[in-house]
Amino acid sequence: MKKFIFVFLSIFLYLSNLSAKDLIPNYSLKASGGVTDLVLKNENLYVATTASSVDIFNVNTKEKINSIKVPKIKDFMKDTIEARIYSIDVLDNNLLILSQGENGGRNINIYKDGKLENIIEDKDRLFIAYAKFIDENHIIYALLSNQVYLYDIKNKKVVNEVQVSQSKFSNFKLSEDKSKVVVADESGILTLLNTIDLNPIKRFDTLNLDNIFQVDVKKNIFITAGQDRRCAIYSLDERISYYIEASFLIYSVALSPSASLGAYASDEENNVTVFNVNTKKDLYKLLQNKTTLTNILFINENEIFVSSDDEKINYYKLN
Repeated sequence: MKKFIFVFLSIFLYLSNLSAKDLIPNYSLKASGGVTDLVLKNENLYVATTASSVDIFNVNTKEKINSIKVPKIKDFMKDTIEARIYSIDVLDNNLLILSQGENGGRNINIYKDGKLENIIEDKDRLFIAYAKFIDENHIIYALLSNQVYLYDIKNKKVVNEVQVSQSKFSNFKLSEDKSKVVVADESGILTLLNTIDLNPIKRFDTLNLDNIFQVDVKKNIFITAGQDRRCAIYSLDERISYYIEASFLIYSVALSPSASLGAYASDEENNVTVFNVNTKKDLYKLLQNKTTLTNILFINENEIFVSSDDEKINYYKLN
């Protein structure tokens, strides 16, 4: 009997250790429209939306402190509609905004001192999917055709460009020092480039079999969100290489600042699983996200924002 109880308790403790702790949001922020991109700068959270606006929230007070608007556009039927904002970035007091233009084009603006300055016009008919700052004088952007460009803001000219592959572009992320950029596409391959000359450094092609929706990089660790339901983890030194299989398409992923924690959209209910990157152990499941996830953003090792196609941004405290 004692042996039976010991075995039962051992199994119970083992299974308890395997299960992630369920967490509900500590609070939620409401944006002006569906959320497409998140950037945290100091105590401010910048939120790109589908409603022609970038909302700015103070994360300490939880209040919206500003909303930057881009012009509405006319669709193919000449009706006035909201301009979808595809990506944003913040450098010092400059806000980079990539937004929907007319006739399928894109606009890139920099907002500074209360004014929008147009950098690239929709008339140029560039189908830009994503754009970020490299420094105060340069931005990097990618076309849907998977061409990546380094652009000189002051002189309004392309400095370098590269055709990453023939596959459709999905996403890119810059390293913390912005010296490298990792590009994900529909082939399931990650391509790591130098940002100065856009020369390739390394390819990661062994784990994902299909389109990679999102990628993140911290401390030379890479994480992917795969259409093949695989959340892949690579390290630049090849010390780490494995994938976690989810029960549904993985639309969003993130790494914590130390890269010790990973997070991915893990099921059809839009829950987020947070796990230990080194041990692969599931730690938390973040609940109550109602629609398809668009972003997971670690504030630090203990706090996370999660955004969806709707207007809600959920905040979770892990400890």
